[in-house]
Amino acid sequence: MKVVLLILYFAVLIGIGLYCRKHATDVDGFVLGGRNVGPWLTAFAYGTSYFSAVVFVGYAGQFGWKYGIAATWAGIGNALIGSLMAWFILGRRTRVMTRHLNTATMPQFFEKRFGSPSLKIGAAIIIFIFMIPYTASLYNGLSRLFGMAFDIDYAVCILMMAVLTAIYVIAGGYMATAINDFIQGIVMLVGISAVIYAVLETKGGFVAALDGLARITDPKVSDTPGIFASFFGTDPLNLLFVVILTSLGTWGLPQMVQKFYAIKNEQAIQKGTVISTLFAFVVAGGCYFLGGFGRLFSDQVDIAANGFDSIIPTMLSGLSEGMIALVVILVLSASMSTLSSLVIVSASTLTLDLIRDNFAPQMKEPAQVLMIRILVVVFIAISAVLALVQYKSSVNFIAQLMGVSWGAMAGAFLAPFMYALYSKKVSTAACWACFIFGSVLMTANMLIRPEFPQILQSPINAGAVAMLAGLLIVPIVSAITPKPDKKLVDDAFKCYDEKIVVPLSTSLDSEK
Repeated sequence: MKVVLLILYFAVLIGIGLYCRKHATDVDGFVLGGRNVGPWLTAFAYGTSYFSAVVFVGYAGQFGWKYGIAATWAGIGNALIGSLMAWFILGRRTRVMTRHLNTATMPQFFEKRFGSPSLKIGAAIIIFIFMIPYTASLYNGLSRLFGMAFDIDYAVCILMMAVLTAIYVIAGGYMATAINDFIQGIVMLVGISAVIYAVLETKGGFVAALDGLARITDPKVSDTPGIFASFFGTDPLNLLFVVILTSLGTWGLPQMVQKFYAIKNEQAIQKGTVISTLFAFVVAGGCYFLGGFGRLFSDQVDIAANGFDSIIPTMLSGLSEGMIALVVILVLSASMSTLSSLVIVSASTLTLDLIRDNFAPQMKEPAQVLMIRILVVVFIAISAVLALVQYKSSVNFIAQLMGVSWGAMAGAFLAPFMYALYSKKVSTAACWACFIFGSVLMTANMLIRPEFPQILQSPINAGAVAMLAGLLIVPIVSAITPKPDKKLVDDAFKCYDEKIVVPLSTSLDSEK
């Protein structure tokens, strides 16, 4: 049954990729789906790119173990901050200004918004370097579940996921990814709901499981009775850092922000905001909620030997064959959708922002599309190789890889991008200051972690600090550095003043 379901699932993905070839004949079509993607596809593409095996296996297991049921706050933050507020604050303005500036990538946005080719190159290099650790981390969680369900070698899992993702991304580009994301999103919604119910039933249901969790104590963490079933858990401060990194981070991640570039119209933004928020509540909230019960399986888990990434697979190992098949497809869906989004962003950034503009300015559009497709294969191959190397290295926890990647990119881009959409005062120097601070801080955290203060040794905490610091760095540096060119800024912002005609159902007319 498991094998049949997987084969059917793979056939659907490849079929959609081949069907969408007609939408991927030019750069705009391949990278952004022609900027004509509706609310459901955009919202599900946003959600499935957001949540992957990193969340389901890595974060849910690790933070559920550390904070108990309070880890659910991370999922709530993902829904309210990472989805609802991100769409509300960034969605419309991103769509309007990026179309006005005719940009398809985040580095292009920085170049045209600030008139600085060097900003584009700097942003492209940061994306190129820090996107790879994240893509490598996607394979790790998937391999553990495949090993549990099929007893398949880790290398085979990586190869299978890499080849299938490459086929449908190369064939259909962004539109194939968006349609597949919609299907994968439905699998994730149904799957996480069913898995939570099945796992809790093995412990007597929700009330019995919560009671059992309240009876667990760990002297190494806290002697407080019922701490793992409490509202804020064992360590509210570090839990807050987790919420900030995993929620606010989406505001500065290229693979997330570029979903707003492709939105079709105003109605799509309004519907997409609601859909993506509800999706996050179910999927992210469900993942962290499930992980919160991990200590009920402490007699089966050996953290010292197998790490936090073994917690969720252990919780699922006792389910029926049908449920395990659903879980495998659930995590496969989450990981492949995120991987496809990451490689499109990486390949398009390298092609358009580094290769074309600096080494091949006369490159024709068909050649650009071909180059993007080639680089999709290259990025998938690199991430697969790194995943194999990482599997045998000292970086054993998925959360570490994701924390470094998210912290560096969101720390570098979040504040400059958001302020650039709203303020005419942001300077080029402020963007550089944020780029350097975010990327250097996370690189240092990765290389000389023991030298950091105790609270910042965690890449999760360091990443959260990088994001929050950027919100102060940009306005402060902008205030003390040369002002941006007024004509350039006015031209960028005039798109917001363009008049449109809307029906009364959308906006009431003023009284005559």
